[in-house]
Amino acid sequence: MSEKKPKPVGLVKGPGPTPQSFTFISPDPKSVLKAGEFLTYSIMDDGEERTVLARVRDRQPIRPYPNSFMADPNIAPEAVAALLGYSGHRPELFELTAEVVGYYDDDLRSLVNPQIPPRAGSPICLAEDDELSQLLSPRKPDDVGAAEIGWLLSRGKGRVPVVVDVAAIASTHLAIIANTGSGKSYLTGVLMEEMLKAKNRAAVLIIDPHGEYDTLAEMQNLPDMIDEKYRPQVHVYKPGEVKVRIGTLSLADLLYLLRDLSERMEYVLGLAYRRAQKWSRSQHAGEDGRWTLEILRNALRQIGKLEDPENDDEQEGEKGKGKYKETADAVLWRLNVALDHNTLFDDVAQVELRDLMRPGKCTVLQLNEVDKRQQQVIAAVLLRRLYEARVRTKKGQATVTQNSDLYLPYPIFVVFEEAHHFAPSTGDAISSGTIKQTMAEGRKFGVGITLISQRPGKLDSDALSQCNTQFLMRIVNPADQDSVRHSVESVGQDVLDALPGLSKGQAIIAGAAVNTPILCRVRKRYTTHGAQDISAPEEWRKYAEVEEKRLERDAAPVQMLDQGKGRWKKS
Repeated sequence: MSEKKPKPVGLVKGPGPTPQSFTFISPDPKSVLKAGEFLTYSIMDDGEERTVLARVRDRQPIRPYPNSFMADPNIAPEAVAALLGYSGHRPELFELTAEVVGYYDDDLRSLVNPQIPPRAGSPICLAEDDELSQLLSPRKPDDVGAAEIGWLLSRGKGRVPVVVDVAAIASTHLAIIANTGSGKSYLTGVLMEEMLKAKNRAAVLIIDPHGEYDTLAEMQNLPDMIDEKYRPQVHVYKPGEVKVRIGTLSLADLLYLLRDLSERMEYVLGLAYRRAQKWSRSQHAGEDGRWTLEILRNALRQIGKLEDPENDDEQEGEKGKGKYKETADAVLWRLNVALDHNTLFDDVAQVELRDLMRPGKCTVLQLNEVDKRQQQVIAAVLLRRLYEARVRTKKGQATVTQNSDLYLPYPIFVVFEEAHHFAPSTGDAISSGTIKQTMAEGRKFGVGITLISQRPGKLDSDALSQCNTQFLMRIVNPADQDSVRHSVESVGQDVLDALPGLSKGQAIIAGAAVNTPILCRVRKRYTTHGAQDISAPEEWRKYAEVEEKRLERDAAPVQMLDQGKGRWKKS
């Protein structure tokens, strides 16, 4: 804490509109008491003097000029007052409403609301920069587990760093919510840079449906990111470079990929799937996930021949045609269309989890050229495998030598860009259930998830409510504001009221990763921003200039060699 006694900026008037608020009067001649600014006051609590933090919520002028003084916009009201010899007017005064935040408890390592408002007439001070730096964030910028996102919006650049707790984000999940163009992808890039620094060395996977994060590869050569002993790794997988082994697909995955099957088709596919799984377990010492596309095809063909596929005493139908022959053939045709020659799915190949994710590595899985349903299946399968690996490793069921493909001995962090596509509010995506289950149960096994979306109203409310830290940027749509309000408990109404007024690059950071909601100005990225909007006029102009040069070139005289005279001539 600062030892210098701060100068009061106002005096308490009385209670505010809520039990946790109060009003105070201030002339605020330098206009420093902005909405969101932090204040301090002193109280006695259990015989001990406490310095309590509060935040400005609202301000109203209480001694304005008479309306007649402002009848002519070309003449300042001060000049009118002087001209009329009006001496009764004194400098402006404001009545401000402040919300109590609390004092820092060393034992609890968090801010505690004293439940005691300041007494009338008590001095209110502007919080000192050093004091705020210690109170707002649970980490210091150089700490292990710290991520410096930017600085306090109400103060100058760098005066009060905004530092979030990476451990809290990774263990209790994160939501980044903003309208398009507000800077959510930029903010995500800043967070990834901080998580991949030498002090953190996170293991990160980004599901990138639009191909916006490939520029993170620049981290590998930037002075801000490397030192003598450490250099972050960034691997960008293009569409089709990450294979999903067909044997790891669940029956639900297959039903989702084949889409719009009749009940009879679903029944036949289920029979074939169980046959393929049974064969897999018998051939591979009880292991699932070893069946291939051809094995599933053969199971469908066999079912098409049998009179009663569920009978242990199987009998072929007359001339090899069972009662499900036509249905099995229809399912087989759809299976071939969906999976045969598909570059995303393979009978044998699949990426090893420890190659995909490891400490100090950021993997970007680009899916920008992949069908939306296939994107969801890939996300569901990978997250399911990662979660199973962490569970088995923590329980000692997977080791370096036993079930080694599911041995993952470190926490992981998975980022879903356009999360409303993977966990929609309708719940009809195959990835939705996997994401919600992992968010509900994965924290105790070291699986952290970040959901990024510009449409929180279309994002599953249960998934959003599991995110205990929130980065909120400009949100204008009332339905989206309501979704945030109902799903995010850690942000007060006064902070949510600021959402429509935020500018690009400004964010509200709230939840488990900070001690109190903070209005933040996001710092500049080290890496290039990969999600810049296209400037249509610039693109039009560039195209027109190229065309003009081409036309000029085509219209220019063509020189041809006069073979007879051995010199050039114009044609």
